[in-house]
Parts: sequence; C-alpha cells; structure tokens
Amino acid sequence: MIPLIERSRQFTDNIAIIDDSGNYNYGNLLEAATTLARNILDQAGSAPGPVLYLMPSGYQYVVTQWAIWLSGGIAVPVHTAHTAEEIRYLLADTGARLLIYDSNFETLALESNRQQPVAVAYTALETAAAASPLPDVAPPADALMIYTSGTTGKPKGVVMSHEQIATQLESLTQAWGWTSADRILNVLPMHHVHGVINITCCALYNGAACEMRSGFDAAYVAGRLGSGALSLFMAVPTVYHKLIQYFDQLPQQQQQSWQQGMQAMRLMVSGSAALPLSVLERWRQISGHTLLERYGMTETGMILSNPLQGLRKPGYVGLPLPFVQIRIVDEQEAEIQAPGIPGELQVCGPTVFRRYWQKEEATRKAFSGKWFRTGDIVEFDADGDYRILGRSSSDIIKSGGYKISALEIENEILECNGVKECAVVALPSEEWGEVIAAAFTGTATVDTVKEWLSNRLAAYKTPRRWIVADSLPRNAMGKLLKSEIRNLF
Repeated sequence: MIPLIERSRQFTDNIAIIDDSGNYNYGNLLEAATTLARNILDQAGSAPGPVLYLMPSGYQYVVTQWAIWLSGGIAVPVHTAHTAEEIRYLLADTGARLLIYDSNFETLALESNRQQPVAVAYTALETAAAASPLPDVAPPADALMIYTSGTTGKPKGVVMSHEQIATQLESLTQAWGWTSADRILNVLPMHHVHGVINITCCALYNGAACEMRSGFDAAYVAGRLGSGALSLFMAVPTVYHKLIQYFDQLPQQQQQSWQQGMQAMRLMVSGSAALPLSVLERWRQISGHTLLERYGMTETGMILSNPLQGLRKPGYVGLPLPFVQIRIVDEQEAEIQAPGIPGELQVCGPTVFRRYWQKEEATRKAFSGKWFRTGDIVEFDADGDYRILGRSSSDIIKSGGYKISALEIENEILECNGVKECAVVALPSEEWGEVIAAAFTGTATVDTVKEWLSNRLAAYKTPRRWIVADSLPRNAMGKLLKSEIRNLF
C-alpha cells in the first residue's frame, strides 16, 4: 500500500492538478498513472528499480511519479536544467534501466543515453496497456531518490521510503493546517524536496488542488497571488525578492489590486535558504503576511518550523515539527541543553532517510548512532526557538534555494585546459542568499572556463563572480584558505 496514493482515492472528483494543458481530478491522475505503471513494467521488468524521469512541472510529471511508485520502482526526478553529462552521471550511479522523458527534452535525453537504450518518451508509455496486476508495494519500500550535493563532490542519491514520505506529509499537514479546500501554486523546481514534498505531495495527500507551472515569471505569479483563488504559497527567498522588485515597478492601482487579492490567502512560507530580514519586512508591508520560515534537509524532510498561529520570530526557524526528534551537540558529541550555546543540530525519527544510494561509507559517516548529522550549527533561545547560525562545512553553498557543492564545481573547473588551481566560495547576496564565486590560476580565461562549464554543469551551479589570480592563498599544509580567497572578491 502506498499511503499517498491510497489517501487520494477518497478525493476522486476533487481537482488535483492544474497546468497549462488543463484541469485534472484525482480519478484522472490515478487512471493515467495505472496505465503508465503497467507500461513501465513491460519496459523495465517486474522489479524496475530506480527510474529516472525528465519532465517539466505539471500533470504528466505527477502521473509519471505515481506510475513509478505503482510499478514498485524508485522515482528519481531529473532537473530539466541539467546537462547531458550530469544526467549520464545519474544513469550510471543509479544503474537505471529506464529514463522517461517529455518530448520537449528528447534531444537532451537521447544525448544523455549513450551507453544503453533506456530512454523512452512519455507519449510511448501512455497508451492503454493490458490490465495486468500491479505489484503490492509495502510502505517500507524505497519510493523516491533525490540527489543532493555533498562535501565529497558528486551528488549522492538520498533514498526515501513510502512510509517516510507519508510521515513527513502528516507532519506538515498537522503543522500547517492543510485541508482539501486548499489551493497552492508551485513554481519551484521538481527535483527538490521543497517543490516535490512540501508543495505537490502535501497538496495531493490532502485532496487539495496544486497549480503547477515550469519556471518563474513574476507577472504570472503576481497575477495568481492577486486572484483570490489561492490559499497557500511557498517559495525560496529569491522568489520573494523578485516579486518585491516586480511590485515596486507597478502602477499604484495594480499594486493595490494585487494586495487585495493576497488578503484571501491563509499562509505563505519561505525556505531552502535563510530569509533576509529586509525581504521579510518588505513582503509583510506588501502582502500583509509574515512569512513562515522553516528549516529542513533532503535527508530529513522538514525539521523545524515557525508556528501557523502565534509569533514568528525574524531570523528563527521555530520549534521541532511533529514526529521529529532533535538535539544539539558540541564537538565532543556532548548534548547542549542550555540556550544561547551553538552546536551541531542532529535529527532522528521516522521522517529521516534510510541511506545514500550504494554509498555505505557515506551513510555511516552521516550518522552518530541513530542521529543524523545535519552539519548545520544552531542555537536556541530561552523560549526554545531555534536559529540557524551557519554550516560546519564551507563547501556547501545555498544559492536561490539550491544546495550546491563547491567541490563539484571545482572538480569541473580543474578539468578545463589552462586552469592550474581553483577555489569556489560563497558570497552573501540579499537576492540569492549566496552567490557562487570562483577564483583560479593559469592561462585560461574566464570566458573559456564559462564555455567549458556550459556543457558540464547546470546554469544554477555556474559561478556568477570570477577572479583570475596569479596565486591562491594556502596555509602551511598547502590547503587553500577559502576565508582569505573570499576576501579577494
């Protein structure tokens, strides 16, 4: 039994997904997913394993995800901004026998698939199939694998079970008051827990309606927020920053119309990166809403949240969510129990992932007994509210809601002809949270390196700031001093 899909059966006639192609109810979704699941079994065999899908946000994305689940497979979403080389890495790492792609990405899918014939168009799988029985999928079965950047360079596959996902959804349902009457707009990337779990799956778990749109367009989002039709909106700080910029250039009459429409909404959430106080305050002036900040990770789901009702403290991410256990420890792993003392946040409970895909050593190192090491440094105040102070690793960059490995970028830059050494660091940015900056030495030019990266990394991983230096500062042991390199910019 797949908890999310089983719950959907009670909402058959409710509208589930709205996209550019139309409106689809839960009955449409389940029927289409069942057909696709049978065709997946025909293509990949009785045990599909990891199935990659390269689909834009929308109805067919959700049909594909549910179909993979109904077939007993592990859904592995692929970012539509990824390059062919990045997709080839995912294919190799997962050992996937099937990559389902939208026809708009056919060239990319086929270019990624040089080793074996696994790429199949969605349209080839949506035709009626023989009514063969689908497998009985147990809640502990692997359900979803989302790749996340780590300090070791290449992304790791975070494996989640159906019951882990269901527990996360129940946690957010209780904390944020989801009901079948809700309607939410999703403009976030669909290879990340924010868009996949917090928005889309949460809406579908509760029989709510999810409007799905690929990419962000400020005018479109403003129109939907001002329509009075939505009850919720969730985004990263960069999106709110861009909406503020859009609002400020509108004529006063349009501003007032937008503001009136947002009064009908019950909740707006910000996450995936720290929310600048200036953005929180300006958005409150514009919308009348105090953004609810929360904190989580791919490996754990959401961990901490400001309250649905009550005071939301600027700069804080609130209290532990339902089903989540946390502790703060010092460098000797001793638990910190007094307010105002920084330490590493560790998490355990049924919302936490089970393993990294085929990386036993990385999984072992990620845990201290039953506790998952987040690598984030936090403290709590006298009220028990938590504040994120930073990360224990300087090699993870959070930009525009993405978690990006500096080491992955460095490894690609070092492969470029003419680059001798390089370092990638994060610089603070009100709009992006952090921006990626790269310093390198050698005979290569910035344009040469940019061109090299254009076919190897997604655009959001490409540095925005560059310096070509004669040398880069190192300590006595020869280690690059990133704190000093950051001061070069």
